[in-house]
Amino acid sequence: MAVEVDVVYKGNLFCEAVHGPSGKVLVTEAPTDNGGTGSEFSPTDLVGTALGTCMLTIMGLIARREGVNIEGTRVRVVKEMVPAPERRIRSLDVTVTYPPDCRMTAEQRASIEQAAALCPVTRSLHPDVQVNLVFTQ
Repeated sequence: MAVEVDVVYKGNLFCEAVHGPSGKVLVTEAPTDNGGTGSEFSPTDLVGTALGTCMLTIMGLIARREGVNIEGTRVRVVKEMVPAPERRIRSLDVTVTYPPDCRMTAEQRASIEQAAALCPVTRSLHPDVQVNLVFTQ
């Protein structure tokens, strides 16, 4: 299934993206270490955001199938860039934290966590991008 996103450069290092199916608008800006003001997500921030939301979405799908409530589970993504020789994402450190009242069997937890580790965004990243994944409660 194809999804269309239309992006327009608005000037001053800002872009505006419109999600075709919903019409929702997302604004990005260059990061502060590359001339931006930090007032919006940078494009590479969105890569980390995509990873975290993809993991939680996949976890939610598996949890629903397994009859487990993971509502309130959080993901924190810390992105580190490599400035040279080519500017790119070096690593994404991902910490998934279950809420204290989240209950599941060891088998359910293994299934949910394996799905998160193999989410479509993770599989779409270049192998040079290190994804360091930790689960806590």
